[in-house]
Amino acid sequence: MSRADRERSGPDGPLLTQRAAIVFLLAALAGVGATVLAVLSGSVWPVAVSVGSGTAATAVLFFKEIID
Repeated sequence: MSRADRERSGPDGPLLTQRAAIVFLLAALAGVGATVLAVLSGSVWPVAVSVGSGTAATAVLFFKEIID
């Protein structure tokens, strides 16, 4: 499926495509998981949130490339 087929024009279209929603969902799950693991390992909250944010940002790039 080409990218032109995925894009929808018009005001009544969805805000996110299904692919974008799955990518963001998986990235959020990876970020939360990394945050929980960092907290359980004894890190303080600011460090754990930083680890989770970095993981989520990297996961968006990763899942964007592998999900097509």
